[in-house]
Amino acid sequence: MENSYVELQVIPVLRVKADMKGKGPSAAFDLLESRLPSLKGRKFYGTFQFKPDGEEYYACVARIDSDDPGKMQLETGVIPGGWYAHGKLMDWEKNLSKLPSLFEEMARTLDGDPERLSLEFYRSQAELHLFLPVRSHPPIEAA
Repeated sequence: MENSYVELQVIPVLRVKADMKGKGPSAAFDLLESRLPSLKGRKFYGTFQFKPDGEEYYACVARIDSDDPGKMQLETGVIPGGWYAHGKLMDWEKNLSKLPSLFEEMARTLDGDPERLSLEFYRSQAELHLFLPVRSHPPIEAA
């Protein structure tokens, strides 16, 4: 997988914590989606970070002005901005088992920042974008 570097802005989100010892991320996404009036036009993310007691994962959706977190019974949070190494996984539904090894490879070969969250951005049913937070990156050429 070829990586590039991007700078992301802070993204306010609504989120559901996944039970990593239970049904995991898919159940968290099911619950999150069930609380939204519509999925159309929404941007979905997965955030995760290794903690001393295991992996912490949240199913997230970018907030929009009409969201009412209290009424929707959803937790609020933010995806931190900053520099990330970026890669893509095509046909992600068929290749989901490759996801952990792709992030591990990125972390092993790049200057990853374990203090920040790693991200999955579900661009479409076929395209998943991976973002690994980095402490440093090569110079970015101006376009």
